[in-house]
Amino acid sequence: MTDTTTATSAVTTAAAARRFGTGPLSRAAALVYTLLVVELLLLAACLPGLAGLVLLGLFGRAAANVPLAAVCLLPAGPALSAALYAVHHRRADLADLRPAAAFLRGYAMNVRGALKVWVPALAWLTVVAVVLVNFPAAGVPDWWTVPLVVVGVATVLWTANALVITSLFTFRGRDVARLAAYFLFRTPRVALGDAGLLVAAAGLTLVATEAATTALASVFAALLLLNSRTMIAEVRDGFTA
Repeated sequence: MTDTTTATSAVTTAAAARRFGTGPLSRAAALVYTLLVVELLLLAACLPGLAGLVLLGLFGRAAANVPLAAVCLLPAGPALSAALYAVHHRRADLADLRPAAAFLRGYAMNVRGALKVWVPALAWLTVVAVVLVNFPAAGVPDWWTVPLVVVGVATVLWTANALVITSLFTFRGRDVARLAAYFLFRTPRVALGDAGLLVAAAGLTLVATEAATTALASVFAALLLLNSRTMIAEVRDGFTA
């Protein structure tokens, strides 16, 4: 009788241990905790660039500052890649959370790949932005505004795909670029969803400030991953061994 009681107690204890940290509230708390830690680490990784942007803001929003602002944004690429990696590999169990370790691991693994995506995209967007803010001096016809904006948006959407791919998979830089372009047309719903996130970020910046958008960077990273799940599944199934 004693043995049976002991065995039953052990099973009950084991079941309780399995249940701890796996309920809906615990999963929600784990997600919030992960996003908070990732946000803090992302801001820390971007701190030099953010400081530079603040200094540029003190001198006004002159068109000549656009290239300097682009330079300040360079740390954001690897930081966002690490955030994507950390959120993707987050643990749902409240008792086993390691978002900081995942962020640092993702940063170390993906910094070179992220820069291969981020630097050319940022350079191209800088050219587009400089032309847009200097239309009279550039001598560009007014009707060029629409194609330039389309090119800028397409570049942002391509960059989103490329960052997700290079953050979660190991491919050569040229293959990441091709896959990112391929999935713009292969998964149009992903592109539309990313465009919606871009509009939301722009709207938040206009209604509030750039600081509000920056403070929600980890949330946008999580939404980007959620929206890209179809592309992620196709890359895993069709382009990895």
